[in-house]
Amino acid sequence: MGNRITADRTYMAALVRRAQENDSDAFAELYALTYEAQYAFTRKYMRDDYYAQDAIQEVYIAALKNIKKLKEPSYFNTWLRQINLRVCYDMAMERKKQATSGDRELEIVVDKNTASNPEEMVFQILEHENLKQALMHLSVKERNAIILKYTANMSLNDIADYMECSISSVTRYLSRGYEGLRKLLGTG
Repeated sequence: MGNRITADRTYMAALVRRAQENDSDAFAELYALTYEAQYAFTRKYMRDDYYAQDAIQEVYIAALKNIKKLKEPSYFNTWLRQINLRVCYDMAMERKKQATSGDRELEIVVDKNTASNPEEMVFQILEHENLKQALMHLSVKERNAIILKYTANMSLNDIADYMECSISSVTRYLSRGYEGLRKLLGTG
């Protein structure tokens, strides 16, 4: 299996190099090879087919626009997953903003007690500027694990699949991330 993964990476790296030289067929093949996995993640994160389709389109537009900036073509999948995570996160935050600034009539029936709405609590915490800054000081893996766990509500198994690591690694990234945030924010 290790040889197959190496061969796949080598083949994809060759496609990336061709795409970096404006070969649209190479990019189309990269799209075909990666779309299914990327869309599956996007659907899990966005929890809505319409938004997932919108997000996946943004992912591949960003990839196409920035492919020449990718210095190590063999890391295309990792790079694409980072783009996907960022697009999904940004779209989820934008959706949240639109939802809270939308219909005022809904405010009458909305429970404003965030303690009874854990998802709302997580969004409020993540929107806090200090936390955003602190997240940026964590390693990429720690930051991704925390974002996937608390904004996408993904299970440890799903996070491990997405990050291509073991569940124990995810647990370690979460633990280190929490500890890093505690130190950076000075909270218990």
